[in-house]
Amino acid sequence: MKIETLKKRLNKNRPMTEITLKIPSDVLEDLKRVALKLGFSDYQPLIKAYIGQSLRKDLELLEEDTITAFIASLERHGVNNDTIKEALSEIVHH
Repeated sequence: MKIETLKKRLNKNRPMTEITLKIPSDVLEDLKRVALKLGFSDYQPLIKAYIGQSLRKDLELLEEDTITAFIASLERHGVNNDTIKEALSEIVHH
């Protein structure tokens, strides 16, 4: 995840949107039980944590897919692998 995006996500004063979510009653009971065992105050923060973890994982995969596709495109256009590695190294270290 990009640093700018991460900084925005850590801001406690981000705008919020309320949603309604229908889930089976037994799932809700499981969420409540697990939330207490994991030290959450209620099931809602646990759901937010689950969504956040999965979303970050999927966003990372999407970003990796984009980077992989970009590298493949550079290779098809004849860009030397050493040049690609050097450019990637510059990005990672900045």
